[in-house]
Amino acid sequence: MLLIVGTVRLPADRLNAARAIMAEIIAASRAEAGCLEYSYAEDVMDRGLIHITERWKDRKALDEHFKSPHLAEWRAAWPALGLGERNLRLYEVGEPLPI
Repeated sequence: MLLIVGTVRLPADRLNAARAIMAEIIAASRAEAGCLEYSYAEDVMDRGLIHITERWKDRKALDEHFKSPHLAEWRAAWPALGLGERNLRLYEVGEPLPI
């Protein structure tokens, strides 16, 4: 299983504009084969910092996600939204265990 975690930063005054397109990318990504989890969360202590968590079944599923039209649309929106400080990391992990 592949895990992607990290953050992106948006200017606080563009958060409302970004929410609609973020909802679209989340919904479309969650519908993809091999997507186990896909979520964005706004940091409650740091306005404009968005935490990203993704889990993918395997590399094939992630590669297909990278080629998807909805991801291309999301990336094309970044300049207008002022998205910056993109810091994402990919990890290969085993099955999750309850704590």
